[in-house]
Amino acid sequence: MSSYKGLDPEQRQSNAAAVKKAMLDRFRAASQDPAVAKRRAARAAVNEARVLRIAEREAAKMAHKAELAEQAARAADLALQAEREAEKAEALLAAEKAERAALLAAEQKAARDIRYAARKAAKKERRRGY
Repeated sequence: MSSYKGLDPEQRQSNAAAVKKAMLDRFRAASQDPAVAKRRAARAAVNEARVLRIAEREAAKMAHKAELAEQAARAADLALQAEREAEKAEALLAAEKAERAALLAAEQKAARDIRYAARKAAKKERRRGY
């Protein structure tokens, strides 16, 4: 039985170079294939459509956010207006209450003055004796 004799380094190097060249030629041939070009174009079209859909969704989201912000601003304006109206009504109610209190105080003072005047007149009459 004879022993295995390996290739010398030059032959191994030339074989490796030949294999690399063959692989490179196969790759170049595959990249220039019209079917590959069609697939790349189809992938590019799909990717472009995807980017367009994403942009449309983002635009729709931004429009929705703007609409929500506008609705929130309108709601805040309505709330502020309602608060102002409530403050006006409260002020009017307080003014009416103060007016009623002042009127009641004036009536009570008039009644007290009448009673005081009647007491004074009675006292004066008692002093006179008739």
